[in-house]
Amino acid sequence: MPARRAHIAMIGVPVVSHVLPGIEVVRELVARGHRVTYANAPSMADLVTPTGAELVAVDSRLPVADGGWPSDPVAAMSLFLDENVRMLPRLRAVYDEDPADVYLYDIAAYAARALAEAQGRALMQLSPTYVAWRGWAEEVAARVRQLPGADAYLARFADWLSGNGAVTRDVDAFTARPAHTLALIPEAMQPNADRVDTSTVAFTGSCFGDRSGQGVWQRPDTAEHVLLISLGSAFTRQPAFYRRCLAAFGDLPGWHVVLQIGRRTDPAELGAIPGNVEVHSWVPQLSVLEQADAFVTHAGMGGSSEGLYTGVPMIAVPQAVDQFGNADRLVELGVARRLDTEQATARALREALLELTCDPQVAERCARLRDRCRAEGGTARAADLVEAMLG
Repeated sequence: MPARRAHIAMIGVPVVSHVLPGIEVVRELVARGHRVTYANAPSMADLVTPTGAELVAVDSRLPVADGGWPSDPVAAMSLFLDENVRMLPRLRAVYDEDPADVYLYDIAAYAARALAEAQGRALMQLSPTYVAWRGWAEEVAARVRQLPGADAYLARFADWLSGNGAVTRDVDAFTARPAHTLALIPEAMQPNADRVDTSTVAFTGSCFGDRSGQGVWQRPDTAEHVLLISLGSAFTRQPAFYRRCLAAFGDLPGWHVVLQIGRRTDPAELGAIPGNVEVHSWVPQLSVLEQADAFVTHAGMGGSSEGLYTGVPMIAVPQAVDQFGNADRLVELGVARRLDTEQATARALREALLELTCDPQVAERCARLRDRCRAEGGTARAADLVEAMLG
């Protein structure tokens, strides 16, 4: 039975890798007749407004445009706390007058939880990465508390919660243990999946939709095999690594290479481009992967999930944050090789590609995981679970 038409609010942060995983869920909810508002920075308008959702503009000072993220984890967490402190008054100005029936929110937009708890409204987190498991507090959060500056950060966070009407005052519980979570990732990528509380967490897998508006890549008729190389959207300023890729795969018999270098790398820095390589600042990644035979990735959650969904073996070259753990998980699943940047020589890259693509057991595991990912429900199931929150 269809749910009643409702006001559903999505609260996000202007980080593309956090917006894209849930954007098709937003589009689906609009298509089902709901009024959806989406609070995010104006820079995300090109992603938000085509879904039919109404953008609620929120000022952001996150260093997204220049990639100037601090390497110190407490400093990075403090940036997000500052962002939410600034965001909450804007959210209240809009949503106290026009409250949502259900608030959806990104893992880094916890001002939404403070707002929803103060209003007594339904709340669901949309996680673009893995979620907490039983034992998270002892195995992960406890280590964070030992970092320099963590005590001051946590004290400031707790003071902010107590002063803004949040019901949940424990910082770890507030950030890592919401009552309802949609994990928009394949369950295969979740660490300690057997210890995740599935009464509060639902794994829907990657939520894809019609991406034809982003363009369609066409595999050349002469390509025997296709390799995609992409370090995502945030850590793409790697001209030395791209040159090693050209040395590894340029003119490799039978292989056509699609190299995405991002918008902060000048193609002139790459030197001569071999005839079997096409270079782009951006490509419709899923379209390429659906026709590819291998994938060199930074092992971001989005890229890792798309690689599993399309059944493509991967060479994981992690750059930052959760990518190292994701790379290890792909190796554990038997569908990838991990090469850290300093290890990713031309010879190591070429050997890894040939080993992966010539191993029938890797092909079998890729196919099995592809089928598992596609059975998780994706966009339609995620929208069903949001509608279930309407009661």
